[in-house]
Order: sequence, then C-alpha cells, then structure tokens
Amino acid sequence: MTTAPGLRAGSPSVPATTADIARQATVIASAVLALTGSAIGSGAFGGTPIAEAGDGALSASSTLVAPDGPAFAIWGVVYAGLLALAVWQVLPSHRADERQRATGWWTAASLLLNAAWILTARAGHVAASVAVIAALLVVLVVVVGRLTAAPGHRGRLEVVLVDGTMGLYLGWVSIATVANTAAALKQAGLTTGEPAWAVGVLAVAAGIGVLTAARTRGSLGFGAGLAWGLGWVAAGRTTGPATSTVVAVTAGVAAAVVVASTVAAKAGLLRLGRRR
Repeated sequence: MTTAPGLRAGSPSVPATTADIARQATVIASAVLALTGSAIGSGAFGGTPIAEAGDGALSASSTLVAPDGPAFAIWGVVYAGLLALAVWQVLPSHRADERQRATGWWTAASLLLNAAWILTARAGHVAASVAVIAALLVVLVVVVGRLTAAPGHRGRLEVVLVDGTMGLYLGWVSIATVANTAAALKQAGLTTGEPAWAVGVLAVAAGIGVLTAARTRGSLGFGAGLAWGLGWVAAGRTTGPATSTVVAVTAGVAAAVVVASTVAAKAGLLRLGRRR
C-alpha cells in the first residue's frame, strides 16, 4: 500500500493545502537566512565577530555565567540539524504532516529571530539583543511543547531531525539567554554581588532542566543542549579572567542534575502530568 503525495504514512488521509506549501517554503527560506546570518555573525564575510561586538560584552569571559569559547561549537550541530529539518519537512510526503502544521510556522519564526539576534548583537546592541533572544526562547518553548503534545507515530529519523534538533536548539538557547541577560546587566553597571546572583541563576537553570525533562518525557536534545552549556560555564570559571570556584562547582552540579533528570524522565522515573 502506498501513501498519496502530501500525506504522511500511518496518518489520517488529510489532503495538503496551499497553506502547507507556503509553510514548507517559508521554513526552508528562513533556514537559509539563519545560516547566512550565522556566517555573518562569525565574521566569515569580514567585520566584527559577535564575541568582540559591544566592547566584548558577549565574550566567553564577560560574566560569570558566560559559557567558555568551545561551547559555541554546538551552533554547528544546531544549524546542521535545522538545515536537515528544513529539507526533511519540505518533502511532499510531509506536506500535510500534522506535527509540522502545528510547529512549522513557529520553527520559521525561530529561524528568523535567530538571524535577527545575530544582526542585533553584532551591531553591539546588547540590551536589545536580550529582547530578541527572549522572544526566541519563548518561540522554542512553544515548538518543543507542541512537538511533545502532538499525537502520531514518530519514526527514528523524525525523532532525531525534528524532536532532537528543536530540543537541542531550546536547551542551548536557554543557557544563552541567561548569558546574554547577564552581559546586558553588567554592561549597564550591575556588577555588585555577581557570584551570588550567578549561583542563583544557575540553580534556576537546573530547576528548569528538571521541569522540562519531566514535561518532555526526557528530551535528550534539550538535556544535552542545556547540560553542554552549563558544563562549559563550569569550565570557563576554572581558568581565565573570570574565575570563580563557587560558580564553577554550581554550574557543574547543575549540569549533572540536568543529565540525571533527563535520564530519569526517559526511563519513566520522572513524570509531570498525564502522559498522552
């Protein structure tokens, strides 16, 4: 038995519409824009890289909650996943996919906000970049929440390309939002008691990690993205100009808590609410 064009195998026979085609085209166009923005932000086309913009406000040592330099290599994985997702969702067989209908426009919005953040941060507008990355975080929360709640069969490829990529994206942007906000506050002159509020923020990040693990039934992508960021915050506080033993230990413990809660939720030992 074959599946009609525009229908997903194993899903109800829902015909594709013009809106579906528009959604697919928008997602792939947004992915191209995001990748172009990434190249611009890295300084590949010349100009000031993001880490050096705004007098170094977004550098790896600007605040006590900034992830160390190597942490940003995760963007390569995220962008590769987003590009693969964009190509996957544009296939005719996924045109009427209900999960893509529920999240496609939001995914496109996240890609456009990603590009907007890069341009804003590269221009040195650190405070404005906080508003952009906060909007990006909210959009990604919606995407991951809808993917988790959406019914239907999920093949292994879809789990990796869609759920895995968007989870990793959200996990990393969660810690990036913390670092971005801290950079803006420090640039505005709020430096008093930085170790104390850094510890508090990292504890909150760990709590969010546990809550999200329970909500998503152990999203490996989200857990990996957040734990990766926290781990590199810990690494960055052990050497260099922004060292802090208490922050390093807190970030390390927070990363371990996120990993443990993700594994527990995946094993069915941590649940929040009814499973659909």
